[in-house]
Amino acid sequence: MKTFQYFKDKFRSKGKRSAPELTEERKSEEYSGLDRTTKSLSSESFPRSMPKAHNLRVFSFSELRRATRDFDPLLAIGRSSFEDVYKGTIKPADAKGEPLVVAIKKLHKDSIFSFHIHIGTKEWLAEVQFLGVVEHPNLIKLIGHCAVNGKREIPRLLVYEFMQNKSLDYHLFQSAFPPLPWKTRLQIILGAAQGLAYLHEGLAVIYRDFKPSNVLLDDKFNSKLSGFGLATEGPMAGDTHVSTDLKSHIWGFGVVLYEILSGRRSIDRELPQAKELLLHWVKRSPAGSKKFISIMDPGLGNQYSIGAAREIARLADAGLLTSPEGRPKMSEVVERLKQIIQVSEEGSADKMKSHPEASESEIKAGEPETNSNTAEIMTPDP
Repeated sequence: MKTFQYFKDKFRSKGKRSAPELTEERKSEEYSGLDRTTKSLSSESFPRSMPKAHNLRVFSFSELRRATRDFDPLLAIGRSSFEDVYKGTIKPADAKGEPLVVAIKKLHKDSIFSFHIHIGTKEWLAEVQFLGVVEHPNLIKLIGHCAVNGKREIPRLLVYEFMQNKSLDYHLFQSAFPPLPWKTRLQIILGAAQGLAYLHEGLAVIYRDFKPSNVLLDDKFNSKLSGFGLATEGPMAGDTHVSTDLKSHIWGFGVVLYEILSGRRSIDRELPQAKELLLHWVKRSPAGSKKFISIMDPGLGNQYSIGAAREIARLADAGLLTSPEGRPKMSEVVERLKQIIQVSEEGSADKMKSHPEASESEIKAGEPETNSNTAEIMTPDP
């Protein structure tokens, strides 16, 4: 399966499924700037229900330098091995109204020439090309880009909508933030599920990097997914393995559901060995047991519905089944979460329809199929 950086090749040869080799001769063409890429994407036919490219703003380098006060370190809000992220302010597209607060990603200058960073660069391009053609209220919005030295160069600066409340991991795992209220947690996970359902079933896209740090939160704690560099096209409609391949990545959603309930990371080496691995630990207190309450985040106090919490744990268990065929589709997860939220708001757990529990022996506590990111998190040291 191909990453989105190969979409334009895919559109030119609809019948081919294997990813083309990225030879030295093709690298300059592949990294030739977003202007050509988005033009190519919008002019070619799209597979399945992929929408056509929306208009991306093209910024000059001087505009973005002013927007960030010459990339002032005090405005830095994130950093990785191949990019920095700054908070900035830009003029609206029509130059009218109040300035817009945005997040500006800046690719490190030497990224293209480092083999280690090359993988990050490919993920960067894949995300640009994906977000350039997709819009959804639960996906982060790409506003525009800037290629520093003209159209022949990779776009080194990307401009996104600014998410005032950072990401889910800050609020779940960092003591500097107050505990997320129960209602807010449900709102966040429902929005994330709706974004995943759109990717899985609206576009047949496998989102391989679902984790709390990629669930961004706006000023009202609405969730938007980010980190699409590892996303790939799912199988074509009618493919024998279409359900299996997509459901294999619901495993990670089940992990995050337990992180939402417990307020704990999937692995925490600072805890006693018996509690280091979240999935191993929660298996000792299944949803239907009297001990279940012991896994709940102490920061919630008693301000949550225990009946709704049990149902979320059962939903997580369904996503963690060893066999992908037995896991629910994301659209089913969305509907189930809506039911749970309704019951939670009504404060009447006995109105919840019966939902069969997955047996503990069916819950896979090791690494998930094909999801390298989650496998890295969950696989214990030998």
